[in-house]
Amino acid sequence: MKKILLLFTLALVFMDGFAQDTEKEQWKTGVAKIDITPEFSMWMAGYGNRTEPSSGTLHQIWAKALALEDASGHRAVLVTADILGWPKGMSDEIRERLQEELNLTKAQVLLNSSHTHTGPVLGHSLQDIYPLNQEETGKINRYTDALVDRIVQLVQQAFNDLEPSEIYKGSGVARFQVNRRNNEAATLFRKSDLEGPNDYAVPVLKVLNSEGELKALTFGYACHPTVLSSNQWSGDYPGFAQLELEKDHPGATAMFFQGAGADQNPLPRRTVALAKQYGRTLAAAVDRVLEEEMQQLTPTLATGYTEVDLNLNEPPSREELAQQSETASGYYKRWADRMLKKIDNGESFRQTYPFPLQVWKIGNQPVFALGGELLIEYAIQLKEIFGHDSIVMGYSNDVMAYIPTAEVLHEGGYEGASSQVVYGLPSTWSYDIETTIMDGMVKLAKETGVAPVDNDLLE
Repeated sequence: MKKILLLFTLALVFMDGFAQDTEKEQWKTGVAKIDITPEFSMWMAGYGNRTEPSSGTLHQIWAKALALEDASGHRAVLVTADILGWPKGMSDEIRERLQEELNLTKAQVLLNSSHTHTGPVLGHSLQDIYPLNQEETGKINRYTDALVDRIVQLVQQAFNDLEPSEIYKGSGVARFQVNRRNNEAATLFRKSDLEGPNDYAVPVLKVLNSEGELKALTFGYACHPTVLSSNQWSGDYPGFAQLELEKDHPGATAMFFQGAGADQNPLPRRTVALAKQYGRTLAAAVDRVLEEEMQQLTPTLATGYTEVDLNLNEPPSREELAQQSETASGYYKRWADRMLKKIDNGESFRQTYPFPLQVWKIGNQPVFALGGELLIEYAIQLKEIFGHDSIVMGYSNDVMAYIPTAEVLHEGGYEGASSQVVYGLPSTWSYDIETTIMDGMVKLAKETGVAPVDNDLLE
């Protein structure tokens, strides 16, 4: 009898230990979402030719958070939002507060913006684009300050929601993005072949709760949300895609992240019907992935973050700025006037910019997040090095300007030669921008444990 009791006790101990080990080898995830639609009329970000503030709401805009905790207790959080971009001042404040309140480093916090052009202007950015008076500037600052508080609360809510989970990965495809530098929108209807480069991937992460129910799904696409140009709040096609997925999967939170879509436009565009169509197309691509077998990700998480200094060229001379001030109009004139004022006040111009790079490894899924309006060629290069299932996000942690390749800088055009004025930078990027970014990403990936698919590519 004693032997039987001993064996029974040992069995209980073994089963309890097995249960604890099983529990340890699980993801924990939490999700939260908040409506961030402004409650008052204010200026909208994204188009320099707007002449008045917002005039209503097409659909609500949202911020959402997915909190992750791996089997060892390492944590991270992805925040997505229907905004044009995270300005550096705002992003830094959010991440500093999350460091203080939740002990999350910059490596553990990934802020991605959908880049909708029907969202609000935020503080610390786009200071020259719109003719803002004191009242409108006050609205922007009040909204921005409140949004910082709400994002911090959102992340806290997501971590309060942590529960055992499973995470799966897969990838779909959608083909409404068009490389705008190589295809004229006005003559698109005549073309039978579109010029690239392009990346049509729709990466998907699926999160199941302990009951096996769909809790959250994150998905991305590399394409400008510029179908709509009205003065009504909306998330553009990504907003419609998220609405469609949450309608199809009640109780689940759908989160869109923007890829390297700076030189990709949804064409044709400019109607609500087209925005809904592209949203349904993207949602259908995600649903197809969900209906197929997806690869389960082991509960291991690695996070890395750094900033590399991107060099800026010499700014225009005082004479060139004075001429532009006299001949230009709109935000080009306001930018020139501000640059002249800096010169007259004896202020120096910025010569470099701290550019954010981030790498996550979720199980065996590499995630690369870069700041700015990232051109598609960066995603293509990263996928060639680290695998075509890599997730590449632009518009992350700080959107300070377009991020062109050396070739685009040489070609010029809006992305390479003039867009820095929109963001208030004093000059264009130096030709070493591409090398600096790619070298930084490869180094950070190595430090984070993300290996190239073929080491020969780096020799």
